[in-house]
Amino acid sequence: MEQASQTKGPDGPLTDQLIKFGKFFSRWDETDDGRAVFREGGRKGDAFYRDRWSHDKEVRSTHGVNCTGSCSWKVFVKDGIITWEAQQVDYPSTGPDMPDYEPRGCPRGAAFSWYEYSPTRIRHPYVRSALLEPYREAKARLGDPVEAWRAVTSDPEISRAYKRARGKGGLVRTTWEEAMEIVAAANVATIADWGPDRIAGFSVLPAMSMVSFGAGARYLQLIGGVNLSFYDWYADLPVASPQVFGDQTDVPEAGDWFNSQYLIVWGSNLPLTRTPDAHFMTEARYHGQKVVSVAPDYSDNTKFADEWLRVNPGTDGALAMAMGHVILKEFHVEHPTERFQDYMLHYTDSPFLLELDETPEGLVPGKFLSVADVPEAVDEETRNRPNPEFRFLVMDKSGAVRDPRGTLADRYTDEGKGKWNLTMDGVDARLSLYEEGCESAEVKLPRFDLVADEAPTAAVGAGVVTRGVPVRRVGGKLVTTVYDLMLAQYAVARPGLPGTWPTSYTDASTPGTPAWQEELTGVAAEAAIRIGREFAQNAIDSEGRSQIIFGAGVNHFYHADQIYRTMLALTTFCGTQGINGGGWAHYVGQEKVRPITGWTQYSFALDWQRPARQMIATGFWYLTTDQWRYDGLEAQRLASPLGGQAFGDQTVADTLVEASQRGWMPTFPSFDRSSLELGRAAEEAGVSVGEYISGQLTEGSLKFACEDPDNPVNYPRILFNWRTNLLGSSAKGAEFFMRHMLGADDDVQARELEAEDRPKSMVWRDAPAEGKLDLMVTADFRNTTTTLHSDVILPAATWYEKYDLSSTDMHPYVHTFNAAINPPWDARTDFELFQDLSAYVSKMAEVHLPEPMQDVIASPLTHDSPDELLTPHGRVAPREEIGWVPGVNMPKLIPVVRDYRTISDRYNTVGPLIEKAGMATKGVAFNAQKEIDEFIAMEGTLETFMGPRPRMDTDKRACEFILRFSGTTNGSMATRGFKTLQERVGTGNMAEMAEGDEEKHVTFKDVQAAPVSVVTSPEWSGSEHGGRRYTAFSQNIEYHKPWHTLTGRMHYYLDHDWMQAMGESLPTFRPPLDLHHLLGEAAPGTMGRDGRGQAEVAVRYLTPHNKWAIHSQYFDNLYMLTLGRGGQTVWMSPQDAEKIGVRDNDWIEAHNRNGVVSARAVVSHRIPEGTVYMHHAQERVANTPLNESTGRRGGSHNSLTRIFLKPSHLIGGYGQFTYAYNYVGPTGNQRDEVTMIRRRSQDVEF
Repeated sequence: MEQASQTKGPDGPLTDQLIKFGKFFSRWDETDDGRAVFREGGRKGDAFYRDRWSHDKEVRSTHGVNCTGSCSWKVFVKDGIITWEAQQVDYPSTGPDMPDYEPRGCPRGAAFSWYEYSPTRIRHPYVRSALLEPYREAKARLGDPVEAWRAVTSDPEISRAYKRARGKGGLVRTTWEEAMEIVAAANVATIADWGPDRIAGFSVLPAMSMVSFGAGARYLQLIGGVNLSFYDWYADLPVASPQVFGDQTDVPEAGDWFNSQYLIVWGSNLPLTRTPDAHFMTEARYHGQKVVSVAPDYSDNTKFADEWLRVNPGTDGALAMAMGHVILKEFHVEHPTERFQDYMLHYTDSPFLLELDETPEGLVPGKFLSVADVPEAVDEETRNRPNPEFRFLVMDKSGAVRDPRGTLADRYTDEGKGKWNLTMDGVDARLSLYEEGCESAEVKLPRFDLVADEAPTAAVGAGVVTRGVPVRRVGGKLVTTVYDLMLAQYAVARPGLPGTWPTSYTDASTPGTPAWQEELTGVAAEAAIRIGREFAQNAIDSEGRSQIIFGAGVNHFYHADQIYRTMLALTTFCGTQGINGGGWAHYVGQEKVRPITGWTQYSFALDWQRPARQMIATGFWYLTTDQWRYDGLEAQRLASPLGGQAFGDQTVADTLVEASQRGWMPTFPSFDRSSLELGRAAEEAGVSVGEYISGQLTEGSLKFACEDPDNPVNYPRILFNWRTNLLGSSAKGAEFFMRHMLGADDDVQARELEAEDRPKSMVWRDAPAEGKLDLMVTADFRNTTTTLHSDVILPAATWYEKYDLSSTDMHPYVHTFNAAINPPWDARTDFELFQDLSAYVSKMAEVHLPEPMQDVIASPLTHDSPDELLTPHGRVAPREEIGWVPGVNMPKLIPVVRDYRTISDRYNTVGPLIEKAGMATKGVAFNAQKEIDEFIAMEGTLETFMGPRPRMDTDKRACEFILRFSGTTNGSMATRGFKTLQERVGTGNMAEMAEGDEEKHVTFKDVQAAPVSVVTSPEWSGSEHGGRRYTAFSQNIEYHKPWHTLTGRMHYYLDHDWMQAMGESLPTFRPPLDLHHLLGEAAPGTMGRDGRGQAEVAVRYLTPHNKWAIHSQYFDNLYMLTLGRGGQTVWMSPQDAEKIGVRDNDWIEAHNRNGVVSARAVVSHRIPEGTVYMHHAQERVANTPLNESTGRRGGSHNSLTRIFLKPSHLIGGYGQFTYAYNYVGPTGNQRDEVTMIRRRSQDVEF
């Protein structure tokens, strides 16, 4: 103590010396003990810090990137310069019992302001010099922009020259006016010479910036152009959702994860892809939630899981089937759970009767039994009800067959009003026909898990299992229930039933058991048993709060619909759909435009004309990029061994043509003549467009454009890209895009098909098309692979320079973009861009399109309409038997009058169709005269060619329109919509879900102030009423409202001819495509040597999302590049790396028939042997060398992918199998690919 008291200073002699040393450099006064320091000069030392974080204003905005975050940010501005951003913290509270939605954001979003003034920023319009110079010369010579464009594009030498220059630089700065003039001239010339459906536009997920998407879409629809879909093209669309629910994708908000007591995260990586919301999953452990991660790699999500099931890529369906086997065996058959069985009886198609058909192979499941099939077996009242072909039957406990109501037969008729519901009034239906001593029969069921048969005509890996089901005879027909068939499919035996059944869970000899799945998935049988059992038991204990989060790890496979159906079955076996904390939760893409009705009207110009031209992007790109010329995949080789020869000698390309001709899928360009020419010819002939075109098709003098995609008359001529990076992000088969769509350099390695392998319904031209597009226009704020291959680049405003709206499926709020600064340099908002273009086109049309013209839209058979009734029993009749009947067995043919002089007037005002025809969303009609009057009072009118119309000439007014004309943001509309719906359903006061919000009218100013909660509306299937967390299908469960399906229930069984032919009527396991046996490509695990003798290995090639990017956005951001390796990488296992002599960070080259990629290797134990990850959309503008093997710039992740069409994704005209934009269609799946990888020279060139 004495020694301590003698020590001067804070800590002893050494510290004293350090303080004195510091004082030498910076003078100060101090107390005797050295514990206090005094300086002069105030806070000058803080001046730099204070200056760095000072600002003149703070503006709320958000990020228009496809991450689903929809996060509200503060943007700080100083001296007119955006300096930084920070997270907003004023979201409405979720209440005292769960976490809030704030703060929301991620490191990527916090780096966005870098783009504002970055080297990649596009500041001015640019045009490729090889195009601009001849255009200027032609204009000087001809004196007219439209004639100049015709001169340039009709000159083969000039046209070839500027197309070959794509991707090679040569972009020169021009004025906004000249750029607009070129684009407008190209549009007008193309409309006049080729037809408006040769102009297409691609933009992605509208929820992330609704007006920006809508502005371009509105322009395209006003001129008669084509909007390409995005959700199916991204493979974000789960096709199982329309198949099972008749709904596109309706899912719980993120906060509902917290309500779950048992959460399986399956193929999703929440902390990476759902960063702002992952805390709901991690915090739920505090109330006892168990989290199970199902993934092939040790993902970020797996770190937070209680249990990890490491599944082999693409085999998830086998694991789900085995879990289903356990649940059905233990909780349905051995110890029946009343809640589960009651749920399946009322809310699924389980009790519905199916015919069993006799075939050469034996009995197979057939069609749903309807009144039309057995009219003598039902009472007279039932027999006389409308739509007997769609009045599907159940058997009640008396043995009589009954109409349970609520099926598609009741949805559109006056007789069905008040009876379209799930109550089954007066019907005591049987779930199963099984009872002791009952009649039974053996049925044949397909399987696809066998070792592949190398015979070229056999369905690959397919076989047959025999199982028994209880049966009855009705009207001479042998029938069973869907439930009984499901038990057979899942290998759940019951005493007395014949067939081949497993002896126990450890029996791997037959499909369905835990031991069987272990051989396929690598997941221990004991784990599958335990997780299945826990999932079901928790659903009992928590009354349905068992939930599965679905992700791209399963949704991006070719057979993802089948994987999803096996997983969805788990949720319905246990009665969890429509229950808070339960059900499915699909998160792949940002597809929830909360104010959907107003947005739809605005975006597709439905206030002026109907219908819109909307196209399945996957089909469009497949034909435009000529991938069909390399794709000899025979549909029959994918089919069931029990399906006969339903597809005959068709390739998958032939099935696309057939689906287009039948009106199942949209097809644009539609015919091998201009749609304007067809409209004119019909007028001259004095007949309807339907009569004229069907007659021409019958004669053979008119063909669908998809029959001959390489005929120049069928080329798409102009492509708009905005809010997207097509070539750097989503272009499956990127090298084919380069070769055939653009005519640029490419690294395609595939050979074109030999004559015997070519599609049978398509014209083969020996000279392939290269450079189909005359013009590619891209609007963006940063340089990307897409801008660098475009002919005209337009500088777009960033997310901090515009006014717009954002929403998401992750939370129930709408919020805004706001301009922190005006767009700098020559940048324009998307709204202004298309507004200017509308004015230019209108002006040029006065000379070149001076009169109104009749256009003809070939519209597909559409969902949520009586078109669903056009294919009874899903039977596909041969064309020669049915002829060409518009709107029945071919597209609807709808005339629309176009006056191109008025495009600008229409763009800037609200058209009259809302008053005349009303609006509809998901079959619910809205009379919006009240909203029209309110909107005029708010915004005034503009004088147009038809007199004054409601004014919508700014982006803010467009936002107000969307909010005013949507039930989710207008309580009055929501209430009226529910009243309309409850008249049809007839089960109670559905309008109570909007109670208290009748007078709530969300305005743009409201949302500028803070995020605003939406109103519960019939536009969606769940409820947020009273602060409830949104979960899908709660309206269906709580108000007995049918799903939009054939039976009105969630479907296990699908009986369309093509579903039966594919062997996919029931949920079943289908492995990843066997490209070795299907197409002769390398099998995973194959070792070989390239032409230089370098060892290479074949591996499964997966493209998951990147940790430091959102698609291609942020990848090129300097902050994010420093967190990764500064360029493209491929993650691989140590085992595969050792096989080919690769060490971490070596340069490697990956190649297959689609293209070639050079990247650095990341060697990690995280990755399983036999699989590599190349993270999606690593933009190749950053640190990508030349390929060693070809000498061309290394490709992107999509250089190794291609488009794979699945025939069952093309079905239409039947119940839930009818088309709506982004609702259904072929997906751009890409996870079945295999690639060869080798170590390349480490001396790289750039």
